[in-house]
Amino acid sequence: DRAISYRSTFGFDHFKVGLSVCVQKMIRSDLGSAGVAFSLDTESGFKNVVVINGSYGLGEMVVQGSVSPDEFIVFKPKLKEGFPSILEKKIGVKDQMMVYGDNPDERVKTIPVDKTKQNQFCLNDAQILQLAEWVCIIEAYYSTLRGHWCPMDVEWAIDGLSGKLFIVQARPETIHSRKDAALLVDYKLGEDFSREKPILKGIAVGNKIGYGPVNIMYSLDKRIGEHFEFKKGSVLVTDMTDPDWEPIMKMASAIITNKGGRTCHAAIIARELGVPAIVGCGNATEILTDNLEVTVSCASGEEGEVYKGKLEFSLVETNIKDIPQVDTTILFNVASPSQAFHIAHLPGKGVGLAREEFIINNYIQAHPLALMNHASLNDAELTARIQQLTKGFESGEHFFIEKLSYGIGKIAAAFHPSPVIVRFSDFKTNEYYNLLGGKYYEPKEENPMLGWRGASRYYSESYKKAFGLECHAIKKVREQMGLDNVIVMIPFCRTVDELFAVYKVMEEYGLKRGENGLQVYLMAEIPSNIILADEFAKHIDGFSIGSNDLTQLVLGLDRDSSLVASIYNERNSAVKEMIIRLIQAAKKAKIKVGICGQGPSDFPDFAQFLVEQGIDTLSITPDSFLKTNAAIHKIETESRKKRPQPF
Repeated sequence: DRAISYRSTFGFDHFKVGLSVCVQKMIRSDLGSAGVAFSLDTESGFKNVVVINGSYGLGEMVVQGSVSPDEFIVFKPKLKEGFPSILEKKIGVKDQMMVYGDNPDERVKTIPVDKTKQNQFCLNDAQILQLAEWVCIIEAYYSTLRGHWCPMDVEWAIDGLSGKLFIVQARPETIHSRKDAALLVDYKLGEDFSREKPILKGIAVGNKIGYGPVNIMYSLDKRIGEHFEFKKGSVLVTDMTDPDWEPIMKMASAIITNKGGRTCHAAIIARELGVPAIVGCGNATEILTDNLEVTVSCASGEEGEVYKGKLEFSLVETNIKDIPQVDTTILFNVASPSQAFHIAHLPGKGVGLAREEFIINNYIQAHPLALMNHASLNDAELTARIQQLTKGFESGEHFFIEKLSYGIGKIAAAFHPSPVIVRFSDFKTNEYYNLLGGKYYEPKEENPMLGWRGASRYYSESYKKAFGLECHAIKKVREQMGLDNVIVMIPFCRTVDELFAVYKVMEEYGLKRGENGLQVYLMAEIPSNIILADEFAKHIDGFSIGSNDLTQLVLGLDRDSSLVASIYNERNSAVKEMIIRLIQAAKKAKIKVGICGQGPSDFPDFAQFLVEQGIDTLSITPDSFLKTNAAIHKIETESRKKRPQPF
């Protein structure tokens, strides 16, 4: 009945479906590990990665969503060139495993996983890369067979007796392969969203938003008379699902589960049905109550959020073919690595600003010096939290380097081979203070906005070892992962001497401008950067205007202060004059100049001003791409009309 229902839903002819009996040796993954692998990113459809999920024991636990599996992402193009291009390793909650039973009446049973094993990855790097290589071979085979790209859904197992890796099943992926890649579909929460706090979070499946009353179901036996209690349009909340749940899932406006990862049954079926889902929430059935009206949003990227009540949201569809081409190079400001694969198909030419602060704040969460020295602080609570945070990694330093490299690597891979400009960390002291363990290392400053930030930290004896971790992460991304499209940018560099001091520390930690093609840009955000632009230009490969701080310092105001907020305006004549001078200096020195501040994203007329001045690149937020592209197209068209026509 499930197969009949599936064929009816997706329009397969019942009499053209072949059936067969498979005779296959059973792999002893009950003594090893097992899972699934896809030859694309299951959320965005991004083609250039292999996504692997796995756990200990029989693979059924991963498919059912009974555990939150480990996740690994590998970049296919560089893997094929021989680079160990693992973009991410994320440890799951593998607290139980399925093994064979002890007698014929108990075919399988679930047992707890040893604590030590829970804190280890279920695959080592060699196995991850071997599996990813095989998935690429399988995808290439089926793509050749069918005459077009054929992404694959693969099941794998490691035999615990021999330690060998096996592929146990492969089938074509059924969601993204059917989508129109030229159509941009964007779900957005309304303005009231910013005032609300989510009551529950989990792993987002898809990018849609749903709304309805909660209906908690612990099993399919929950009925009223002969009818299921579940009503069409309700939000299904349950522990986990299996194939028997499909008729209920079809009726749901959204799905929320306690357990599961991105490749569990609930996630796969939700994608196929086009229903927004949030899996692996942990305690959804405890937090939510029957009939509570909720909005379920998967529109923010990797993390799904549940809000009380009905929040307004909109749906915008755009065909990429209808977007006009422009001569000015448009880049993107990418805050979160989880965004990268989702926006990679937009017709931009790379990334003008990737902030390390977002990765550190959201993926690392701890002060780098606390990660390195927590054992000497005599703070048992801090040490315990850092040990929990860094499980699966050799040390706090290793954790920082790996996590930062994964975040940068995902962004660089999404836009490879286009340039990706990564700005070294630019936290202020009050922001560093708020990180785990930060109170032990950060001074109190009267005005952190103008204090110990940016370049001045990197060569400081009290911080440069932490900056060294950033250099190691960049080096790993460029040289080990092979993502040499990464350009580094130095923020808040007040003098040319400071630039030299930063270069010296970078070289100590293995990064040298010009070596292996490494380019270094300067964030032009201080008046001294413009006044001394000719001198700075001799020692860098490009400028990127940070219009937010430049406006603050040119107009002499604190952009964090609400008392002078009405004066803050990057379109002020004084700010524009500084930008004009910098563009002229860059042109004279024959180096690149772009802008990565918020101005062009918010104000199309400001973008037009920059285009008229001959700026090389505009880096904007992805959600402002359409309006900024339209504004640039308009000014370029008008400019062409004004040019003298040849006889």
